[in-house]
Amino acid sequence: MMIKMWQKVNEKFKKYPARLRVAEKMIELGLSLKDDGKIYCGNLKISDKALATAADVDRRAIKSTIEIIQEDAELYNLFANIIPAGTLLKNIAKSLDLGVIEIEVGSASEGILASTSNLISKKGISIRQAYAEDTELQENPILTIITEEPVEGELINEFLKIKGVTRVSIY
Repeated sequence: MMIKMWQKVNEKFKKYPARLRVAEKMIELGLSLKDDGKIYCGNLKISDKALATAADVDRRAIKSTIEIIQEDAELYNLFANIIPAGTLLKNIAKSLDLGVIEIEVGSASEGILASTSNLISKKGISIRQAYAEDTELQENPILTIITEEPVEGELINEFLKIKGVTRVSIY
């Protein structure tokens, strides 16, 4: 049975909490490791100090994490191919007169995006963006949906009926 990559990351770094935080922060922020041994966000080189600050570790943990990744072909392939997800509209939605729906999901998350999209489309509202945190990497993953216009609060009860939805916020 093939080990999932995130499990491989956890397994590789479990004895080294600081290195694990670096690897997790790289995944969270969409940072990749390039052939020159440097970490990038897209084509912008990230300093070791900046990543160390973000991951709350000593800068030496950055170097040792890079070395471990470079020594493992599967890990290197993973970290070399990470790309940043782009701009999440959530924090600027209000300024743009867009709606925001945040849905916290439990362990049963299959079909939640499809079900919520269906409810929103039945109201005649377009979805501008959807961002789902990884259910295997996050303890309480959030599905964030940005809509063309704010969604009525009455939909909260409909969202809560969807299997796996544990909490809903609309703003």
